[in-house]
Amino acid sequence: MTKSHVMKPMLAAVVAGAACLAGLAMTPVIPAQADTYPDLVNAQNQHAASAQREAELKQQLAGANTELAAKVLELDDLTNNKIVAAQAKVTQANEDAATAQDEADAAADRLAAAQKDQATLEEQIKQTGKDYDDAHAAVAQLAREEMHGSNASDVMSVVTGATSTQDFVNSMQSRDALSRNEANAASSAATTLNTSMNRSERLAAIEKQIAVLKTKADEKAASAQTAAETAQSERDALDKLRQQGEEKRNELSALVENLNDESAKQAAQTVLIASQVDSYNRQYQKEQAEAANKVDPGIQGTTTVPSNPTVTPSTPTVTPSMPSTGTGGQGTSNGDYGNAYVAGQCTWWAYDRRKQMGINTPSYLGNGGDWWRTAPSYGLRVDHNPEVGAALSFLPGQDGADGTYGHVAVVEAVNGDGTFVISEMNALAGPFNTNSRTLTNAGQYWFVH
Repeated sequence: MTKSHVMKPMLAAVVAGAACLAGLAMTPVIPAQADTYPDLVNAQNQHAASAQREAELKQQLAGANTELAAKVLELDDLTNNKIVAAQAKVTQANEDAATAQDEADAAADRLAAAQKDQATLEEQIKQTGKDYDDAHAAVAQLAREEMHGSNASDVMSVVTGATSTQDFVNSMQSRDALSRNEANAASSAATTLNTSMNRSERLAAIEKQIAVLKTKADEKAASAQTAAETAQSERDALDKLRQQGEEKRNELSALVENLNDESAKQAAQTVLIASQVDSYNRQYQKEQAEAANKVDPGIQGTTTVPSNPTVTPSTPTVTPSMPSTGTGGQGTSNGDYGNAYVAGQCTWWAYDRRKQMGINTPSYLGNGGDWWRTAPSYGLRVDHNPEVGAALSFLPGQDGADGTYGHVAVVEAVNGDGTFVISEMNALAGPFNTNSRTLTNAGQYWFVH
């Protein structure tokens, strides 16, 4: 795994750029809603797909001994059912924790603003006394200005729309409160102060408001803490499942070679690949957590310059051409300046995964759906033949790929029956989440070698 990239928190990773930003359209993230029927339908579909996959696996494993077949089925259930369900819980818990923290921060800000209002008002009282009335003072000032030929009368009639002196005073109090609201964001306190006549009364009102805000702030802070603990618990549970997956995968890997039945061996290897691909999720999530916990204050008052600055070349202008169908090898150093794709996206994964396999890839092939067109200009072979390590460039909308950006994946295995296994990122569970799937009918796809 390339370590030259600093993992970004999941939320910051979703940035517009050269990638399949929306992942696969066939698996959209369903927003939370009051009607739970869509969730029920989705759960039923998942259950049906799981049952079908299990039935197919059992059929393929018919030639294997019972103990080994059970291990394959157990690993498949762990990878494709339990871990997927746990990941969904983590995603929801993270979102709930973020929302709770935002609410807690907002409550704390309102409390701080009200306390600032209190301090300002107490300082004003020291200077003018408790009986000072800001609204009447404003009226007097406008009157003085009117006497000196200013446009104060227009302001009084047009701005306030007052029909009586009392209406004008009340309106001025509202405007005075609004000014305080705009100045220091103490919206709750300012609203309460609209009905107060002098600074003494306003001080009493704001002290009462502070007590209410303090209670709300404490409640929101406690809720945020609980949500954060729940999210951590869900993450720990997911990590434990992935640990189990690694243990089961290592155990099964040592036994697969003993299989003589080709169908059973293929089934076992496909399950092992799925588990291996999922193991990268554990690594990415750890790196993201570490990056999120690091505090980099920098040097204040200066511009931070990397110790080893690198020059990022401009994106080359590529004239689309029909793909080359030559028989050359895989990869090229031509145009490979490092992984310049948006972190956590399908393009970023395709570059990194090929690098793990010892295959260089140009840094600026564009969106996933563009790779098949842009790759030939760098000398890469593009055809309809799957090969381990090849990048599968899905056309926009193909097999559920995003209708604008397309998608790109990496071939992990080519089976004797014509099917092939791919790994991909940001397809089912968002940025930095990888998964695998088995496809057929290779002739409909473009493969970048």
